[in-house]
Amino acid sequence: MSLEVPISLAEIFAARARLPGLAARTPLMRLDHDGEAEIWLKLESLQPIGSFKIRGAGNAIRSADRAALRRGVVVPSAGNMAQGVGYCAQRMGFDWAAVVPEHAPEAKLNAIRRMKGEVFAVPFEEWWQVLLERSFQGRDGLFVHPCSDRAVIAGNATIGLEILDDLPDVETILVPWGGGGLSCGIASAVKPLAPGVRVLACEVETAAPLTASLAAGKPTKVEYTPSFVDGIGAGGLLEEMWPLARDLLDGSIVVSLERVADAVRTLVTRARVVAEGAGATSVAAALEGQAGRGKIACVVSGGNLDPAVLAAILEHRLP
Repeated sequence: MSLEVPISLAEIFAARARLPGLAARTPLMRLDHDGEAEIWLKLESLQPIGSFKIRGAGNAIRSADRAALRRGVVVPSAGNMAQGVGYCAQRMGFDWAAVVPEHAPEAKLNAIRRMKGEVFAVPFEEWWQVLLERSFQGRDGLFVHPCSDRAVIAGNATIGLEILDDLPDVETILVPWGGGGLSCGIASAVKPLAPGVRVLACEVETAAPLTASLAAGKPTKVEYTPSFVDGIGAGGLLEEMWPLARDLLDGSIVVSLERVADAVRTLVTRARVVAEGAGATSVAAALEGQAGRGKIACVVSGGNLDPAVLAAILEHRLP
């Protein structure tokens, strides 16, 4: 089915049943801070690969036809989604390949190779085209889209179920916006079960296409500036994600690089949690007061932060 049909609760509950043994049920921990809001941290940084991506990858792989898996799996990602597929491959015994932009960091490429993945490095424009066309001509196999695959979104949505289980009186859920598969997945679970709960996407000022698109009422391109917040951000939206974002999300929040760095530092010093820049955007929005007061759950989407970047932030330098 295409994304024109909403992700159903049946799909989400089925995903939850598939994930034990691959994805962990992560803790929801209250953050000690100096503000008025009651901030809770959904620590997806504690997943086996350090990212929520294991949920979507795991559900996509475990729901796939076995014959399709024998042909191998192809995923366009140089980061956490590739590691999610690789983690599944190591445990389930299939070949896999990652299509990566040619400027991908060597550390991430080495992680893919450690998991026995084949690497196809292509120019960024070609890599983006792979995302748009949902296929790659250089390698046969089951194509797993990192954002807009139904099974991936349903896997991500299990985070929403866990937040509602652990904090039933939550008022607002803040979610980093990358390609939209995480925030739209969580909202797909939360809205039918707790329609009064707000689900807000969080972007960084150097790449905030969702905020621009919501303001314009249609997908809109923006200027993209690379930064240490490398897990989210792009110059535009995937067209197929726009209807879900428009209909499910209650808005978006934009934070500065300085506020993200402050959030990373606060998480280390107050909670002993390491979050990558993308994962800290939700916390930055909550600490800044942009989500208001009340009970706020912040999805800390990943913790794969380069040690040099972390060192700079702890020294109050902006990477």
